[in-house]
Amino acid sequence: MTANDRLRDATFVSGLQQCVHCGLCLPACPTYHVFHTEMDAPRGRLALMAAASEGRVPLDGALRLHLDRCLGCRACETVCPSGVPYGALLETARLAIEAERTPSTAERLVRRLALHELLPRVDRLRRLALVTRGLQQVGLFKLADHLPLSLDRIKRMAALLPPEISTEFTRPGVYPPVGERRGRVAFFMGCVQEALLAHVNAATVRVLQHNGYEVHVVPGQTCCGAVAYHLGDEATAVELAKHNVAAFAGDYEAIINNAGGCGAMLKEYAALLGDGRAREFVARVQDVTEFLAERLHHAPTNPVPGRVTYVDSCHLRHAQRVVGPPRRLLAAIPGLELVELSRPDHCCGSAGVYNLLHPETAEIILDAKMADVAQTQATFVATTNTGCYLQVLYGVRRWALDARVVHVVELLDMAYGAGRKAS
Repeated sequence: MTANDRLRDATFVSGLQQCVHCGLCLPACPTYHVFHTEMDAPRGRLALMAAASEGRVPLDGALRLHLDRCLGCRACETVCPSGVPYGALLETARLAIEAERTPSTAERLVRRLALHELLPRVDRLRRLALVTRGLQQVGLFKLADHLPLSLDRIKRMAALLPPEISTEFTRPGVYPPVGERRGRVAFFMGCVQEALLAHVNAATVRVLQHNGYEVHVVPGQTCCGAVAYHLGDEATAVELAKHNVAAFAGDYEAIINNAGGCGAMLKEYAALLGDGRAREFVARVQDVTEFLAERLHHAPTNPVPGRVTYVDSCHLRHAQRVVGPPRRLLAAIPGLELVELSRPDHCCGSAGVYNLLHPETAEIILDAKMADVAQTQATFVATTNTGCYLQVLYGVRRWALDARVVHVVELLDMAYGAGRKAS
C-alpha cells in the first residue's frame, strides 16, 4: 500500500474526523507539557495528519517532526470524549512516512541489526547486554567522553541496564502446577524482558504454578514486533506476528504475558494479520495481572512489609485498559501498603525506544514521574512493563531514592515465599 493510499483510506479519514477539537487531550499529553506547542499535542498532530491526507503538507518536515516527538502513550485516548482512535491513526501516519522516506545506509544497517539480528534472538540480546554492562563497569564509557566520536546513545543504553543481568532464565518446556491443577496456559516471554529481566519471567511462571496452572513456555516464540511496527517496518512486524501465532497454536486457556507494551502489540495481531487464526490468538492473550486478578486461587500469606506505589504501563492502562487488576493484586499482599501517585496516568518517558531516540525529552518526562514517586516515600516501585521497569530503575538511581523497583509478580512471588526477598 502506498503512502497516499494509507492516508486517503476511508477508515483513516473517518478516524481523523472523529476529533471535535475540544482540547481535553492537551493536559493528558506528556509532550505538550514539555514543548507547550499545539503541534506537540494530539489535537495538533491530528490536524497535521488531516492536512497530509488532503495533500496540503508534505510527509516529511513538520509532520514527521511532531509525530516523531510523540511517545505513543495513548493517554489522549483515555480522556477523549469522541473516541478518536489516536494510536491507530498515529501508526498509519508513521507507516506512510516510512513508505516515502529513504533512510541512510547507517540507519538501514542499525535497523537491520536491531530488528532482525537482535530482538528476535534472546541469546544474542543477552550477550550484548552482558558485554555492555562489562564495558560500563570498567569505565570505558567515561573514557569515551574524551573521544571525538559521540557515543551518547550507547552510553544512554548502558545507563538503562539493570545493575545485574539476571541468569534465572526461563527455558522452553512445561512447568507443572503446584497443588490442584486449575488449567493450562502458555507464557509469552518477550525478548528484552527475558534478556535483561529474566527473574521477572521466572517469578511469573512460579506465581502461575502456585495458583494451579500448568505453564507451557512454547518453543519457537519470538519478539512481539512492537518496536518494528512503531518504527514503521510493517513487513517485519507481520513476519514476527505470523511466527508467534503459529507457535502458540496449542490448546491453552490463555496466552499470558507480563509486559504491557508486548501485550498491546499481541492484541493487535488480528488487525495486523486479518485472519481467523490471529483472531483466535488475540482472544486468548491476557496480561498476567489481568489473568491473576480473577484467578488468585491461593491467597498470598507471607507478609511483604513496606510501602508500594504503582507506575502504570501506558500500553496496559491506555491501550489495553487494564487499570484495576495490578492494584487489586498489590492490595492482596499482606504487610504491603499501596500508595497511589498523584498522576498515575502520565508516562514515565520510556515508550519503547523513545528514551533512546529522544533522551532529553524522555528525561524531562521521567523527572516529572520520579518527583511523583518521591512524594509517596515508597520502598517498592511496582511496574508491569519491561521498558517502564528499566526507565524507572534508571530514575531511582538518578534521583538517589531509597526504593526498589519490582514487577507486580515479584511482590506476589515474595508473598508466596519464593523469589528474591524483600530488603
